[in-house]
Amino acid sequence: MRPRLLSALLLAWSFLQAAPVVKPVLRPFRTTTPPVLDGKLDDPVWAQARSVTDFETFIPEFGKKQAEKTVAYMAYDDQNLYFAFRCFDDQPDKIKATLSRRDDIAASDFVCINLDTFNDQQSLYAFYVTPLGVQGDSRFASNKEDFSVDMVWDSAARIDAEGYAVEVCIPLKSIRYLHQPTVQMAVFFERTINRRLEHGSFPALDPARGYAFLPQMAVLEYEGLARPTLLELLPAFTLSRKSVRENGLMVRHPDDRQWSLTGKYGITPSLILDATVNPDFSQVEADAGQVDANLRSGLFFAEKRPFFLEGSEAFNIAASQSGPLLAVLHSRTIVDPKWGAKLSGKLSPNDTLALLSALDTADPATGATADPRFGILRYRRSTQEDGYLGAFYAGRDQGPRVNRVLGPDGQIRLSPGSQLGFHAFGSSTQDGTSPEARRGRALGLEYLYDTSRLTVNADVHDVSADFTTDAGYLTRTGLTSANLRLTPKLYPSSTWARRLDPFIGYSTLRDHPSGLREGDATLGLTTIFQGNGSATLQWDGATEVFQGQRFRTDGLRVSAKSQVHKTLSLQASYWRGKGIRYIVDPFQGRGSQTAFATVYQPGESLNLALNWTYADFFRDATGERIYAYPISRARLTYQFTQAFFLRAIVEHNGFRRQILTDLLAAYTYIPGTVVYLGYGSLSKKQEWENGMYRPSDHYLDMQRGLFFKASYLWRL
Repeated sequence: MRPRLLSALLLAWSFLQAAPVVKPVLRPFRTTTPPVLDGKLDDPVWAQARSVTDFETFIPEFGKKQAEKTVAYMAYDDQNLYFAFRCFDDQPDKIKATLSRRDDIAASDFVCINLDTFNDQQSLYAFYVTPLGVQGDSRFASNKEDFSVDMVWDSAARIDAEGYAVEVCIPLKSIRYLHQPTVQMAVFFERTINRRLEHGSFPALDPARGYAFLPQMAVLEYEGLARPTLLELLPAFTLSRKSVRENGLMVRHPDDRQWSLTGKYGITPSLILDATVNPDFSQVEADAGQVDANLRSGLFFAEKRPFFLEGSEAFNIAASQSGPLLAVLHSRTIVDPKWGAKLSGKLSPNDTLALLSALDTADPATGATADPRFGILRYRRSTQEDGYLGAFYAGRDQGPRVNRVLGPDGQIRLSPGSQLGFHAFGSSTQDGTSPEARRGRALGLEYLYDTSRLTVNADVHDVSADFTTDAGYLTRTGLTSANLRLTPKLYPSSTWARRLDPFIGYSTLRDHPSGLREGDATLGLTTIFQGNGSATLQWDGATEVFQGQRFRTDGLRVSAKSQVHKTLSLQASYWRGKGIRYIVDPFQGRGSQTAFATVYQPGESLNLALNWTYADFFRDATGERIYAYPISRARLTYQFTQAFFLRAIVEHNGFRRQILTDLLAAYTYIPGTVVYLGYGSLSKKQEWENGMYRPSDHYLDMQRGLFFKASYLWRL
C-alpha cells in the first residue's frame, strides 16, 4: 500500500504544480562605447539597443494597455549593464516629480528595473528612478521589500515635450550574480503614473498569477561579462558633542570621537565577505515618534545601519506576514557592536548561505557587565519557481544567559496563483537560575491565493509560552491561532471607482496560560477611486485575552489617502473602539486613535511634511480618562541638488511634554561617500526646584548636541 500511496501523492502533487511559464528571452546589445548619462537618449547605443514596449497595467487592474506609451532599452559592456526608458506623456505638465532625497520616491512618477540577477526566482534588486533622476533602490525576498539597501549606480533623467527619459548604468560590482560564459538574469520593467495611480509592466503579469512577479520575469542573456574584483573600504569618522542637564545645570560631556573601518571583499561575484571594526552605526534621522503608551509588545523599528544590509534579504523567514514571530534575526537587537563579520551569497545556483557574527556592547542601564555575542547561520535551497527550503540558527550569549533558536522554514508554489509558507523553530534558553534549559517552539503555516479576481489569506500559528528569541522580534507567546480572510476584487463600470475590494475575515486564538479563547470577525471595503485616491472602511468584532482575562476590543476604522493636486497629498485614519489597559491589574476601556499626514511640495526642491497623531484611553467603569497622547511632527526639506539637502525637524510629544528638534545638512556623493552636520535638542515642560524636577508651563532644555560625520567609499 505504501508505494501506491506514495505514487498517488506524487501524482496529486504534479497536478498542483504551476504550469511552466513561457518567458520572453531578451538579448541586450553589447556596446564598446558607453552612453553618456544625461537623460537625452541621443547616444548611438540606444539606436541599436534591444527595446521592448507594450506595457500593460497590473494596478489597479490587470491586462489594460497603459495609458501612455513606454519603451525600455537594454545594453551592456564588460563592466556595466545599461538601461533606458522613453516615457511618453501627452500632458508633460502633469508629470509628478520632485527633487527629493534618495528613496523618497513614492509621491512621484517613476520607472523601475526589477532585476533577478541569479534568474532563480528567489530575490531581486529594484532600481527606481523618477523623472528628475532621484534614485531609489531595494531588495526583495520572501514577499518582503527592504528599501534600507543603498547601492552604487548611476542614473540621469529629463522631462521634455514628449514626456520624460531615463538612463541607468548598473556596475557589475554593485550586484551579485553567477559568473559564467553566458550569464542569465531576469528583468521586470515597471512604470508608475502617479496621477492615475497606475502601474504598468513588461512583461505583462498573468491575472491568474496575481502579483507573483518573480516567476513571470523576462530572461536576460549576457555573453562575455567580465569578472570584476570587488574590494571596498569604508573609513568613517564621527564626532558628537553633547550637553545634558544634570541637577538643574547644563553639563557638557566630553566629545565623543569615533573612527571606524568597514570592508567588503568579493570572494566570487556571488559570495561576499563583510567585516567591520568599531562600526559607525549612527543614524542620520531619529526614528519618528510613535504612541508608546499602553503597549502589549515593543515598538518595531526598521534597520537603517549599512553594515547589516548586504545580503539582509537572506535572513527573511517564511510564514511571518501575520503571525507573532516577525524575525528570528532582528539586527537592531545588536545595539552598539564593537565588531562584526558577515559572509553572504550563493554557494551554487540553488544554494544561498549567510553567516553573521558580532560582539555587542553591554548596556549599563540593564546592569549587565558581559558583552552580548551573536552568531547567526542561514541556509536556503531554491526549489521550483519561487519556492525554497531553508534552515536558520540564531544564538545570543551574554554572561550566564544563553539563547538558541534553530529550525527550518520554506515556501512552495502550489499552483499559478497560490503559495504555501511554513516555519518550525525551537528555542533553548538558560539564564543561570536553573540547571535546566527552558525550551519552546514557534510553528507557522501561511497560505496565499492571489489572482486578479480574488485574494485568500489563511494561516495557523502556534507559539509556546517558553519560546524565546533574544536576537529576533516576537510580539506574543503562549498561543495557538488560526485566521482566514477573503478579498474579492470587483471592477465596476463607474465614473468614480476603478476597483472595489470588499473583505471578510475571521480569526480565533487560544491563550495557553488561561485556556481562554479570543476571536476577531472582520468586515470591510477598500475603494480605489478614479484618479489617485483610495479609502478603507473596516469593522472588527473582537475579543482579546490578557492576564487570564477576556476583554472586548471591537472597533471601527476609517482611512483614506489622495494625491489631491500635483503639489499636495493627504492621508488620514481614524479608529474608535474598545481596548485593554495593559498593566498588572488590567481593566476594560475604550479609546480612539487619529492620524493625519500631508506633504506639500510647492516646487521641485522644497518639501514640507506634516504629521499629527492623537490617541486616548478611558476606563469603562468610571469614564475616567487614563491618558491623551498627541504627537505633532513637521519636517521641512530643501533639496539643492540630488546630493545636497538641508532638513529641519520639529516634533512635539504632548504626552511626554517634550519638544525634539533635529537640524541636518547632508551631502551624499554616492552611498558611503557622505558628509553630515547636524544639531539636535530635547526640551521638556519642567523646572528644577528644591533639588528635583517639577512640572512647569515652560520648556527647559534637557539635551543639546552637535553631530558630524564624514565617510569615503573606496572601491577597487
